[in-house]
This record gives sequence, structure tokens and C-alpha cells, in this order.
Amino acid sequence: MLSEHPRSIQILLAVVLPALYGALTGYFLGVSEVTYLVLSLIGVLGGIGAGFDHLGATAGARRGVLAGSVFGAAILIAHQIDGADAKAELPDPEILLVVVTTALAVAFAALGGWIRARAAARASAARAPEVPGPLG
Repeated sequence: MLSEHPRSIQILLAVVLPALYGALTGYFLGVSEVTYLVLSLIGVLGGIGAGFDHLGATAGARRGVLAGSVFGAAILIAHQIDGADAKAELPDPEILLVVVTTALAVAFAALGGWIRARAAARASAARAPEVPGPLG
């Protein structure tokens, strides 16, 4: 769980990692459409994994707001710094990419948090002592 890590690791995982990954993705936006799209799809898996660091869909979704907005902004910033023409189509205006990445991150991180909550509930049920029934 993210909350169990020291604050520096929390910042690294929730802010720095999405920013660096977004910058990498933004650089490849000006290099190769296929690479940009593959990196973006891998980011979806990252969103699920980020949500899995939290217990429940709501907590996962909150993480998605942060990570998705940082990721999307970093894509645009790195792409502007690079200055190359975009090889993939961006929304018009381009700032809407941040809205799209945030919405997707919220959805996928919520899924990750939901999966974590289900796994935790199943593990808790498996550890529960057996209660004898009326015939036991």
C-alpha cells in the first residue's frame, strides 16, 4: 500500500514516476506514433497498478486524478520542449489531452483499487476462523 511507504517514496511513486513516464511518452510523440501509442497503453497498466496501491475504488480514483494529470501534462511539456511535429493526433486544443489522461487514469486506478479491495476481502475471509455449523 502506498500509505505504508515513507513520504519520499510516496512522492516518487505518485508524482515523479508519472512525470518521467509522461516526459518519455511526450518525447516519442514527436518520434513515432506506434511507440507513443504503445507507451500510452502501457500507461493504462500503470494506472491499474497505481490503483492497486490503494484499498478501494475511491482511493484508487484519487490517485488516478494526481497521476493522470501529471502524466498528461508531462506529455505536453516534453513534446513542446522537443519541438518536433506530433506523429499521433492530439485533441484540439492540446490541453484536453490532460483531461483525457486524467479521466482514463481515474477509471483504471479505480479498477486497481477495486481489485485490491476484493483481494483483501478474499484474503481476510480465507484467514477467518472456521465457525462450526449446527451439525458441527
